[in-house]
Amino acid sequence: MSAEERSLRRALPGSVSFDPPPASTHERSNGVNGHTNGHAADVTSASVPAEPPPVDAAVPDDPGDVWDQRVAAGLAFLRRRLSGRYEVDDFGFDAELTGGVFHPILKPLYRDWFRTEVSGVEHLPESGGGLVVGNHSGTFALDALMLSVAVRAETPQQRHLRLLGADLVFRIPIISELARKSGVTVACNPDAERLMSSGELVGVFPEGFKGIGKHYSQRYKLQRFGRGGFVSAALRTGTPIIPVAIVGAEETYPILADVKPLARLLGLPYFPVTPQFPLLGLLGLIPLPSKWLIRFCPPIPTAHLTEHVDDPMIVYNLADQVRETIQATLHDLLKTRPDPFGP
Repeated sequence: MSAEERSLRRALPGSVSFDPPPASTHERSNGVNGHTNGHAADVTSASVPAEPPPVDAAVPDDPGDVWDQRVAAGLAFLRRRLSGRYEVDDFGFDAELTGGVFHPILKPLYRDWFRTEVSGVEHLPESGGGLVVGNHSGTFALDALMLSVAVRAETPQQRHLRLLGADLVFRIPIISELARKSGVTVACNPDAERLMSSGELVGVFPEGFKGIGKHYSQRYKLQRFGRGGFVSAALRTGTPIIPVAIVGAEETYPILADVKPLARLLGLPYFPVTPQFPLLGLLGLIPLPSKWLIRFCPPIPTAHLTEHVDDPMIVYNLADQVRETIQATLHDLLKTRPDPFGP
């Protein structure tokens, strides 16, 4: 390097080096036959443009496009609802509203608040009718809602669970309409048989109000299953019975007392006193964040017993088998969940 170059370099600190960098691999082999391109050696590395990505490279979606699609889908949904261009079945079930609104609202409660874990989904039929029979608890019947979300979210076919509800549900304004829209039907054998015959999954809680209104000291102890009407419905249609055990609902609103005079005054089956309600008012409706486990048990076939639908011993024995299966499964699940509010 000459003295002139050295003096100029001292006068311009941080400027581009006068010593050309070694040619890159791309520059050394720029010719078709691998010969060196003479002009490439005179170009600094800073002036060499980056190679463009290959044409088939994966390009991430523009977040703006995703939001545009969501907004468009939402507007299309509103147009269908406002114009009445949507379908409901003979029972008032609105599949689009349930799958597009109700379940997305419940999903954070199911996934994040209760941290629900589900097992045995393979025991649910992929198609055709079935009767899902579960234990009932939790004061406000959140277990029914979470079970319907579990069936929809965990089955590959995203099946809907058509719940059977008590008469009281359909006597409460607004609640009755929402229940119908979400697929709940009055708990009677003719409706249950009709649904199962048409290939629907039907959910029933034979304990009824005895289950959800029991004292916390009786948690996870199944109450009487009634007269086994659910078994008769399954026998008449030849559909399998799938017992399901639900752990976690007992701790959401632990019932410490039942104010029976107030319940009779209000026409309710019970009036619960929990750690949150009525002491905290409306805040008492927020459930405690218990850890939930749901397990579907192997199905009990009934197709070979259809001619015994009027035999009370067959009906009783099947109902007792379902009850014992659920109770035993509850004990197993409680062993795997020692802390009701653990992760």
